[in-house]
Amino acid sequence: MLSLKLPQLLRVHQVPRVFWEDGIMSGYRRPTSSALDCVLSSFQMTNETVNIWTHFLPTWYFLWRLLALLEGPGFRAEPYDWPLLIFLLPACLYPFASCCAHTFSSMSPRARHICYFLDYGALSLYSLGEPAAGRGGRRGRAGDLRRPGRVGLSSAPAAPPPAGCAFPYAAYSMPASWLHGRLHQLFVPTAAFNSLLCTGLSCYSRFPELESPGFSKVLRTAAFAYPFLFDNLPLFYRLGLCWGRGHSCGQEALSTSHSYHLLCALLTGFLFASHLPERLAPGRFDYIGHSHQLFHICAVLGTHFQLEAVLADMGSRRTWLATQEPPLGLQGTVATLGLAVAGNLFIIAAFTASLLRAPGTCPLLQGGPPEGGAQAKQQ
Repeated sequence: MLSLKLPQLLRVHQVPRVFWEDGIMSGYRRPTSSALDCVLSSFQMTNETVNIWTHFLPTWYFLWRLLALLEGPGFRAEPYDWPLLIFLLPACLYPFASCCAHTFSSMSPRARHICYFLDYGALSLYSLGEPAAGRGGRRGRAGDLRRPGRVGLSSAPAAPPPAGCAFPYAAYSMPASWLHGRLHQLFVPTAAFNSLLCTGLSCYSRFPELESPGFSKVLRTAAFAYPFLFDNLPLFYRLGLCWGRGHSCGQEALSTSHSYHLLCALLTGFLFASHLPERLAPGRFDYIGHSHQLFHICAVLGTHFQLEAVLADMGSRRTWLATQEPPLGLQGTVATLGLAVAGNLFIIAAFTASLLRAPGTCPLLQGGPPEGGAQAKQQ
């Protein structure tokens, strides 16, 4: 009878530094796991299990919302709804890419980096369709061996997820005074460029991670914080116009879902920066309750509220927007998204090729536990 044996779990100093996570002391998978081992580990309680499922299950939720939109009456004949489709496509993609990255990142150091390259690309495209968060944190140095609570890399995204909001915000959420202006015309092309910049910077940030963890963290934070701030400019402007005016804002009024979405984005940024609660009690939250799991939950809730906010703007502003300039056609929308996808894939391929050419002795691909790991384990 066929029987499957669950993979053995390791402690932090039994795995290479490239796999370390800040404040996580146990529950690590073997750094040379097979693809089958990785899949089986998703049904075993490791320090990645909750990370996997908190993005795998929401993938199906957003796919259900996408299919409901596609099956709606008159969708193909109604250009007004097409930007919402561009939002939902990356909203389905980024949690699935994250789930795969967490599942297969323990196959090898190279596989780990490539998994997160793809994860960054999906997050960047979400910023084109809405604000998303990159992954990463601080790698441990040799000095960290004496301080096990600060031993390594946090795989948490590096700032609030860049939301795939550029298309729906340009279509439904622009302030009245911005319509037909230069910023409105350049909003989506600039967001597409930002997605390429985001992918490039976040992928590059993995290379200096061991030698210059602070510089790496700054790069990755900037890579995702900038698209988030740019994509949400229309909301910040409308919020400023309506501050203290109650219900007299007319078309500029924001729904409560916008507020919930921004709150979730702020929470994801806080969780990334603080690494709480595991920083306060290393080893206590290895399996349940560490910051990356909380980040996943906040990110998914933020995407849900953003979808509801976009739907609210679509409904409340539909009649008014019908009197304005016709929306971007489906061909133009798909062309812009297609160029962004092709550009992101090219950037990921370039960094992957560079990684594959790197010698196995380079710090980025440290294949064994660091010197002094055995002594640190005894301390």
